[in-house]
Amino acid sequence: MTAQSTQAPAPLFKTLTDGETRVDIWFNGHSLSVPAERSVAAALLAAGVSRFRATPVSGAPRAPFCMMGACFECLVEIDGVPSRQSCMVPVRAGMHIRSQEGARDLPPEPGTNADTLEENAHAR
Repeated sequence: MTAQSTQAPAPLFKTLTDGETRVDIWFNGHSLSVPAERSVAAALLAAGVSRFRATPVSGAPRAPFCMMGACFECLVEIDGVPSRQSCMVPVRAGMHIRSQEGARDLPPEPGTNADTLEENAHAR
């Protein structure tokens, strides 16, 4: 039998230095000062945000998982554009980011009438 170590294991992630440049962004109407030169997901996580979106069916809270654009768990609305992968978008000063709640509808195509689209959908 081996003796157990009483020391805590080394952390898996190393925080970058605090001397970094910071930028101001907005998340759900609240101003945040976050490290620059990171993805939106990394910046929000560093600011203590733990809920990025809710699932369309159950409303369960979701947050970044893979941090490389494969899982789609970090979807948020950025500057009015829904369903953005926050781990793939660089943070920049003045961004307005909102949690994504449930499913998003696609906007109608430019030059089409929304009523015509609905009629065509029901005719099928």
